[in-house]
Amino acid sequence: MPIATWNSRPILLAPSILAADFARLGEQAREAEAAGADWLQADSMDGHFVPNISFGPLALAALKGTTTCLLDAHLMISNPERYIEEFADAGAQHITVHAEACTHLHSVTQQIRATGATVGVALNPATPLMMLDDILEDLDLVLLMSVNPGFGGQRYIEHTTTRIRRMRQILDERGLTHVQIQIDGGISAANAREIVGAGATCLVAGSAVFGHPNGVAAAVEEFRRALR
Repeated sequence: MPIATWNSRPILLAPSILAADFARLGEQAREAEAAGADWLQADSMDGHFVPNISFGPLALAALKGTTTCLLDAHLMISNPERYIEEFADAGAQHITVHAEACTHLHSVTQQIRATGATVGVALNPATPLMMLDDILEDLDLVLLMSVNPGFGGQRYIEHTTTRIRRMRQILDERGLTHVQIQIDGGISAANAREIVGAGATCLVAGSAVFGHPNGVAAAVEEFRRALR
């Protein structure tokens, strides 16, 4: 169940396994699920679209057998259309691509939909929200990056809060209240209330969950208390 409800909207927590201990990936996924995480986000990076390399469909498939959490594949890769089916076959139930990485964005969103996965599009911090004007009706989720993508452990870009408020207004005015607003980067229990108050409905947290000194369960409980 959601870790909180805000203005009648369920608030989801999606720990990013990029920050987990890869030697204990399955164990950490189960810890997050037991603590009350709603989704698990898998950040795939190719060293081209972003300056880092992480993992691909094989790692996601291995994770699939360890948890019943929804698996959220965040594709920080160039030409994501080449790999959509592979990630879906590996167990991704939600797939997000970057608008900046897609020459034919509408086509890619339809490709994701055809796999049975739900559809998200991400925007980097300096990408205008208007990039999504003509495709919002086709989406289940908008991901607003609150750091420059490619590395974990970065500080939250404060201007993101203004972008969240604007996106919430846009979605509400267009009657698209079912579309999730996901925020990724620099999120912790300390700023979760501000972010959710601006209109976000899904929080991605990496080091704040898997790097917590008292463990995953304590980290999730801190988020729950912050949003109470």
